[in-house]
Amino acid sequence: IIGVVSEKKITKNNNIILELEDLTGRMKVIVTKTNASLHQDAMDIVEDEVIGINGFSKEKVIFATKILWPDVPMKELKKASEEGYAAFISDIHVGSKKFLFDEFMRFVKWLNSEIGDDKQKEIASKVKYLFVVGDIIEGCGVFPGQEDGLAIKDIEKQYDACAAILGQIRKDVKIIMCPGQHDSLRANEPQPTLYRDFARKLWEMENVIMVSNPALVNIHASNGFPGFDVLMYHGASFHYFISNVDSLRRADPKNNPSVVSKFLLKRRHLAPTYGAVNLLPDTKSDSLIIDKVPDFFVNGDMHKTDVSNYKGVTIINSSCWQDKTEFEEKVGNNPDPAKVPIVNLKTREIKILNFSS
Repeated sequence: IIGVVSEKKITKNNNIILELEDLTGRMKVIVTKTNASLHQDAMDIVEDEVIGINGFSKEKVIFATKILWPDVPMKELKKASEEGYAAFISDIHVGSKKFLFDEFMRFVKWLNSEIGDDKQKEIASKVKYLFVVGDIIEGCGVFPGQEDGLAIKDIEKQYDACAAILGQIRKDVKIIMCPGQHDSLRANEPQPTLYRDFARKLWEMENVIMVSNPALVNIHASNGFPGFDVLMYHGASFHYFISNVDSLRRADPKNNPSVVSKFLLKRRHLAPTYGAVNLLPDTKSDSLIIDKVPDFFVNGDMHKTDVSNYKGVTIINSSCWQDKTEFEEKVGNNPDPAKVPIVNLKTREIKILNFSS
């Protein structure tokens, strides 16, 4: 059977009881603890996700022998014929007193081939795409007491300051930008592009491409080459699943955020549990479904650089440009700022550049 997980319970004997539903009805599924491997898989099941069950029926209950997820198929590792690089950043947090201005300007100067050795300058000159995966500014009123940590307390001026910095990057670099929770627009996902009223100067930049959160972007296409599909998602749902899935907590996700990215790819959904994010429901479609399998799945939010691979999908979790705040200390985050993953699109080799002082 295939269905949506409407309920999950763990009995006193540590067996797992699932209730699956579809348009025709509901069915109880039992996963016994005697099958340790299957039981461990079932522990990772979350409510509202879609799964398949193989098993045998007894007294109107199915005893599971196998669990299947939508999952992504093995993806061909595409490579471009010509050399070019893509760089990935997120969580700039312009406007915060903890914004690392000097480190970010070092990155800007590197992109412009103004600093570094000859090899580094050559690579910088070949960077064609810069992905900015949310939290462009620090924002206002995002959490209690935030105003005490603001260097710029006006939303529009925060975006103006960001535009002044990004505007120094050479104009042949395409800057592809999506919002995050700190940006000044609705928190409900999917988030639209940044509001023009606040981010006017960013919108006026000729090399900035505004996209939603999430967004699927195709880059580097040419005659005979389909290009690379990049799925951008800032990562608001990460925190819910870290808090509710034991295997993710044990994997130290705040230092290894790609484990959460793999969890979502396996489910083909960016927030499979209703309530994992503030959702703006759409009766016609679900824009958080991972329909087309991307070549790159890029995230932010965790303030930690992590690069991994899942069935041919390259996973990139971006670093941040903000020093550790009191809020992050309270929630246990351990930021690793001023790191930039860059991908050679010809070889798919990834380097992580360090712009910290």
